[in-house]
Amino acid sequence: MATPITPIPLLKDELDIVIPTIRNLDFLEMWRPFFQPYHLIIVQDGDPSKKIHVPEGFDYELYNRNDINRILGPKASCISFKDSACRCFGFMVSKKKYIFTIDDDCFVAKDPSGEDINALQQHITNLLTPSTPFFFNTLYDPYREGADFVRGYPFSLREGVPTAVSHGLWLNIPDYDAPTQLVKPRERNTRFVDAVLTIPKGTLFPMCGMNLAFDRELIGPAMYFGLMGDGQPIGRYDDMWAGWCMKVICDHLGLGVKTGLPYIWHSKASNPFVNLKKEYKGIYWQEELIPFFQAATLPKECTTVQSCYKELSKQVKAKLGKVDEYFNKLADEMLTWIEAWDELNPSAKLVNGK
Repeated sequence: MATPITPIPLLKDELDIVIPTIRNLDFLEMWRPFFQPYHLIIVQDGDPSKKIHVPEGFDYELYNRNDINRILGPKASCISFKDSACRCFGFMVSKKKYIFTIDDDCFVAKDPSGEDINALQQHITNLLTPSTPFFFNTLYDPYREGADFVRGYPFSLREGVPTAVSHGLWLNIPDYDAPTQLVKPRERNTRFVDAVLTIPKGTLFPMCGMNLAFDRELIGPAMYFGLMGDGQPIGRYDDMWAGWCMKVICDHLGLGVKTGLPYIWHSKASNPFVNLKKEYKGIYWQEELIPFFQAATLPKECTTVQSCYKELSKQVKAKLGKVDEYFNKLADEMLTWIEAWDELNPSAKLVNGK
């Protein structure tokens, strides 16, 4: 009997998996069939003297706060402490074209037929097929097998644009804010919606970093998760901040963002009272932040992600600085982040999204 041929994992040498954590990574055992061929970048948050256990057989590098300070020096101020925003340090030190990032309380979900979902493979499929941000296709992703563009869809737009970001979803514990957690403590997401869609140009969304992949070469410098956590007046807005900045830049450069599949199983609800303490300023501030990002425009001279991001930081300081002094500090660290990115990635080609 012939030995079955094991398929070569997609993008095995072109993708890093970034995991922020404060605990032992036993959750990797469940992901072993899908993650083991890939290189992991683990960003250890909290006490750097604590030893983190990583299961045998994984190819990984692990960075703690001492490493971040050593590698970035004074620029380490842009990397958050005691917040999952520390993951973006992994984005910066990666040398791969693609990044998949996942939280350590996320497990393998099952599809409605009971099969394990290979979330990483679905993210790769999303990233390797075009997006359609300029005209909505009512059959959702037209590049999916069994789908196509519907009648009335302009032929001139059917080529699509490069996909920069793939945003996955979660079964079991939904990604709710603290007030919603408090009024719906037992709510669980059991709805598996078998769809992927492109988020239209001009539309913002709340990006979650739990189950997320992106093309680092196309959009990496915009994936800064801000200044959150220890010593900051706000937490739990890190991924959303990155998502708002990233979406404005993707819209400007003509890049696409997909959301929907794949699902992971989110196993643990964080404490809503702790979350409320982290979020309460953000809940007020987002009423100013969203109109700011909805109105943000970038000049046509901004043709790289870096130049777009620098321009956005100027606008943050000019328009959000009056909301709170924190945004002046955040704007400064946005520039520090770009400087550190360029120092660690000197040979990276400047991408204009075309």
